[in-house]
Amino acid sequence: MAEYIDLRISKDDVTLDAGGQPVLLDGRASIAQDIQHMIRESGLLVDIIANRDARARRTNLVRITMAVDDDERIVPGTTVISESALGEYWLTATTVKYGSISLQLGA
Repeated sequence: MAEYIDLRISKDDVTLDAGGQPVLLDGRASIAQDIQHMIRESGLLVDIIANRDARARRTNLVRITMAVDDDERIVPGTTVISESALGEYWLTATTVKYGSISLQLGA
């Protein structure tokens, strides 16, 4: 049995299967979803997208990076946030047990 199990959340609601039962996530997917929710709840990503000041954006990116690195399931120092040419932000990090994760950050 997996060490980390979570309910799959999509569109701010629990995802149900065809039988009406909650869909479960485990391992790497559970950690990635937890990180997405932590970032969203922090409000820092909204400030990055809404702010024109490059210094303030970089500061918030560092805050997000530090928050992810503080998660006990993430190898400290492995979190990297990059911005694509389209203004999208991508986070990569290495989990302690499940290898690397990569996710697109969205407000």
